[in-house]
Amino acid sequence: LADFTYIWTAQGWLYAAAVMDLYSRRIVGWSMSDTMQARMVSDALLMALWRRGKPAALMHHSDQGSQYTSIAFGNRCTEMGVRPSMGTVGDAYDNAMAESFFATLACELINRRSFKTKAQARTALFTWIEGWYNPRRLHSSLGYLSPIKFEETFVANNDRAPSTGLPTAALRSSQATHAAVD
Repeated sequence: LADFTYIWTAQGWLYAAAVMDLYSRRIVGWSMSDTMQARMVSDALLMALWRRGKPAALMHHSDQGSQYTSIAFGNRCTEMGVRPSMGTVGDAYDNAMAESFFATLACELINRRSFKTKAQARTALFTWIEGWYNPRRLHSSLGYLSPIKFEETFVANNDRAPSTGLPTAALRSSQATHAAVD
């Protein structure tokens, strides 16, 4: 599931795209850009694939923003073997978890600070996603576990991850990458 948001800084707008694994609510790909172009959402998808690998059948769901409906993004999905999926125009319900993620980001980070530079906003967003949201923020829908803890619990008890269909070794590898960042 994917979407993006805008972050105001004294230097102008910074745009941030994110790709969420619906099973664990983990942000597995993200990208930031000074411009609101298709490359930003493609880069977030590329990060997600780099972190998780690609199962035989992968669907990327988004709204019908121009970045996601662009020929460039469509071509990138085809190159990567990813099936794009989009909700109907004006319907936020099927993209509600992405909207919820960005509302949480706004409430917990963006609305509490003012950023003098885009670099400050980039650092704060990176720290919030990789240092707070994924490893520590508790989710009621995950039994009050963080996305990473939820995945670790699943991996400890199963051989394959239902969200990706990949062997849990892919999740273990993703968790090891995160641990190296900590």
